Amino acid sequence: MTGHSGRLGSQPHRAPHPASWAAAAAVIVLTLGACASTGATPANSPTPTPVSFGVGGHRATLTGAGSTFVAPFFDLAFAHYHEQNPGVSISYAAVGSGAGISAFSAKQADFGASDVPMTASEQAAAAGGPSVQVPVALGGEGVVYNLSLPAGQRLHLTGPVIAKIFLGQITNWNDPAITALNPGIHLPDGPITVVHRSDGSGTTYIFSDYLSSVSPAWAAKAGKGKTLNWPAGEGAEGNGSVAATVFRTPFSIGYVESSYARGMALPFAEIRNQAGNYVTPTSQTIAAAAAQKPHITPTDFSIVNQPGASSYPITGYSWALVYTHQPNQATGQKLVTMLDWLTHPGQAYAATLGYVPLPSQIQQLAHTTLQQITGPNGKPLLG
Repeated sequence: MTGHSGRLGSQPHRAPHPASWAAAAAVIVLTLGACASTGATPANSPTPTPVSFGVGGHRATLTGAGSTFVAPFFDLAFAHYHEQNPGVSISYAAVGSGAGISAFSAKQADFGASDVPMTASEQAAAAGGPSVQVPVALGGEGVVYNLSLPAGQRLHLTGPVIAKIFLGQITNWNDPAITALNPGIHLPDGPITVVHRSDGSGTTYIFSDYLSSVSPAWAAKAGKGKTLNWPAGEGAEGNGSVAATVFRTPFSIGYVESSYARGMALPFAEIRNQAGNYVTPTSQTIAAAAAQKPHITPTDFSIVNQPGASSYPITGYSWALVYTHQPNQATGQKLVTMLDWLTHPGQAYAATLGYVPLPSQIQQLAHTTLQQITGPNGKPLLG
């Protein structure tokens, strides 16, 4: 996930066409946003726009809802999957991890997606019975900002300083705690506008998990979770809206899955990692962080603040949520086949958007997990 510092003039960066990114973000939802198989719509999703394809009268529409973190990857991968399998269409509503878990739990979608696995209590409350959770994507979150800095220079931040900014304890860009990390850079005497997620968000979970690991003050006051009682700032719904808000708001700062900054000239801060080096979210630094913890489970999944000279500290996996017992043989078969493709050949499309292809051992975990899913006859749907 290569950073895009862009060219910034003498004033804080402003969008020449501020509506363009919001429109682009909406396309992800509107082109994939139907949940047609049950006739129900996940909370906060747009009006469904069913798109079905079929050959010879045989067709299937798989519906999903959840994470905006993973939506750009899904958007591209699902389009390629349909090209290869024209009898299958996939409708995905990028409504946030919290709303995705709710939709999946209410059986309003064939699968959910979340950047933090469901808890045991959430799984127990799901209407469709037991479920499995499949790692489907690996990515990083960039801390983006709207400041005018000299060409080629990026803001340097540490985890504790980011925590103080989002706690509302550092409120001005020329605060000594920030200027000390950025010698030789003139930072403006301007108030910091904090932008955070307003919806239930796995992106927020990963961000707050990181801050909790580096700041006892953050852990005590805000903690970690998909939703938080934010001490400061303004909320925006979805990664796209956070990016758009920072893009159009001078002196602002926010956090987004890093593919959302592509093409927006939003720079990523360089964040000091556990080894003391300043890094941005790139394919190499995200992969380096994941390599430090090669084995994960739905109950031991955090890979934030990993050791290693090049590890990027705000990194995490996104997970697909699937019911273990599929009530329809044909739909269940197509669902597990698609997810097995997504977590193996489909990973090639992750790299084109700045995500990192799943490590081989995580691909194997995905395959093994999918083998647990059975059809109505009790037999596994995946060989």
